[in-house]
Amino acid sequence: MKLFLAASMFVAVAALVAGPARADDPIVIKFSHVVAPDTPKGKGADKFKELAEKYTNGKVRIEVYPNSQLYKDKEEVEALQLGAVQMLAPSLAKFGPLGAKEFEVFDLPYIVPDKAALRRVTDGALGKSLFQKLESKGITGLAYWDNGFKIMSANKPLRLPADFQGLKMRIQSSKVLEAQFKALGAQPQVMAFSDVYQAMQTGVVDGSENTPSNMWSQKHFEVQKYATLSNHGYIGYAVIVNKKFWDGLPADIRSQLDKAMVEATAYANDLSQKENDDALAAMKASGKITFIELTPEQTAAWRKALEPVATEMTARIGKETIDAFRQATAGGN
Repeated sequence: MKLFLAASMFVAVAALVAGPARADDPIVIKFSHVVAPDTPKGKGADKFKELAEKYTNGKVRIEVYPNSQLYKDKEEVEALQLGAVQMLAPSLAKFGPLGAKEFEVFDLPYIVPDKAALRRVTDGALGKSLFQKLESKGITGLAYWDNGFKIMSANKPLRLPADFQGLKMRIQSSKVLEAQFKALGAQPQVMAFSDVYQAMQTGVVDGSENTPSNMWSQKHFEVQKYATLSNHGYIGYAVIVNKKFWDGLPADIRSQLDKAMVEATAYANDLSQKENDDALAAMKASGKITFIELTPEQTAAWRKALEPVATEMTARIGKETIDAFRQATAGGN
């Protein structure tokens, strides 16, 4: 907490030293994120900068800070709440610890069957209602950006739930993902993403779940013998802004930024799909890892084994949210 208070004080002092802003000075938005510039999220942030500055005729200047240049992964949301930065794109898993546990619905296995169902959530009323849960935290949600659908990897073939028995599987911190792997008979291991390659290489973990693009960029396919194309879960981000800052913008400026965000979101999500497809093809071509496609019967066995996870997490996420998600993904409103 002291770190962020100090950062906020620094911002305030810098503003005083610089003197009052002139009427024709551009509005500065600091867009901080923790990934590399050449990722879909990084390129999406750069696209938003390009479009926002174009549509506002230079009245807004976007400063993009990739690779945790300003704040580490665990610090960025608090920095936004304190006003040290104005815009972020954290993973959806970040909002559970903030008290908005409804966002953990995205971690439920098989809750999102395909991309069309996902869009009915993120582009519809349910996506907006989830963002409303953040307003009391001083946050306004603007858009959902994809990382992609997850597959499983390990040093043994994973075709049936019984194949997971006793395996040490890396997860990002999530009560839902803990329950998911326990339902499969595996041992979930919370671990930083940057540590996974070495942990796989040394046998500290037996496997993991991730999107193809993440497996490719982190070279996990070099230290895993098998991957199952399960598409059992989804990883995504939310583009968010400091609510007080956003509400204080002139209406015409906010309208142009909204337009830029809509276009940057389409760009980032299309790019995410392409990079996942390209990564999957590249890993197959490498010959270093064998990919397994599940039969309909095997997929049904996975679904049956993972059904109890939603029931177990109902008290945490909320029955209303889970039911609304299922209705939306099934084609409801």
